[in-house]
Amino acid sequence: MKATRFLIGVALACLVAGAAAQTYPSKPVRLISPYPPGGGTDAVARVIAQALSEQLGQQFVVDTRGGASGLIGTEVAARSPADGYTLVLGNVAPLAILPVAMTKLPYNPIRDFSPISLLALSDYVLVVHPSVPAKSVREIIALAKARPSELTYASSGNLGAPHMAGELLNLLAKVNIVHIPYKGNGPAAIAVMTGETTMMFGTGPSVVPHIKTGRIRALATTGSKRSMPDLPAMSELLPGYNVTQWYGLLAPAGTPKGIINQLHTEVVKAIASTKVAQLLVSEGTQPISTTPDEFQAFIKAEMAKWDKVVKTANIKAD
Repeated sequence: MKATRFLIGVALACLVAGAAAQTYPSKPVRLISPYPPGGGTDAVARVIAQALSEQLGQQFVVDTRGGASGLIGTEVAARSPADGYTLVLGNVAPLAILPVAMTKLPYNPIRDFSPISLLALSDYVLVVHPSVPAKSVREIIALAKARPSELTYASSGNLGAPHMAGELLNLLAKVNIVHIPYKGNGPAAIAVMTGETTMMFGTGPSVVPHIKTGRIRALATTGSKRSMPDLPAMSELLPGYNVTQWYGLLAPAGTPKGIINQLHTEVVKAIASTKVAQLLVSEGTQPISTTPDEFQAFIKAEMAKWDKVVKTANIKAD
């Protein structure tokens, strides 16, 4: 009798989950962007939200919750109902760096989220204010050695990937360029454009438009290979240097599997469309899609990578 009741319960749960997926979405969906407007995460969030709105006939509304290198908005998502009506645009900082740098993080990226798919990849771009007398990575390193602790670099916040990109430069080049955190890539880019800081590692969406107008000067990209015309990769001068930003879509853990599968199907469809791909490329990113399991494995690999950097650089978060 107990076995029969159990089987009936499982069957009913499956029917409910299936019905939920069939009627999803029946109301607007909130997509949390855990960074301020003007940066890469916000740009990718708006592209994918528009695409899903058009494909599913229901509004996907971007909810900006910036602060603490993505921690605030990501925690909001982790604590939200697992019903498919709250999603989060995750990236390397809140999902792979903070978890290995902080001992009291209020969420666990593996336990508290159901990955849906990666969306885009982007190398960072090392940029400087036009007045800086350095036109290459070699020259900026030489300048930093000649002026110890005088040069500064802006970032989107403590323990974000742009912060870690600077720490890795300091570590490999044996220099001390001082970190100045801001609340997002947008504000950090403004700091460089106004000369408030010397340089920054910016996402494509946050710096490419300003490179084109000449308000900032690009020196190199941060991936293991060249990714922009006429710009070297930093690894060409500093072997082992490799910092890549990534963006992915996740739901709170426990979201019905049918909804996760439906969203995954729609994301793959969106990324494969010429319109969405062109929009993401125009924002300085490379479109990509993965299965939920592949995205989960990717997050774990990124956590292991940044754990080594945090320990080597002796970074203390709390």
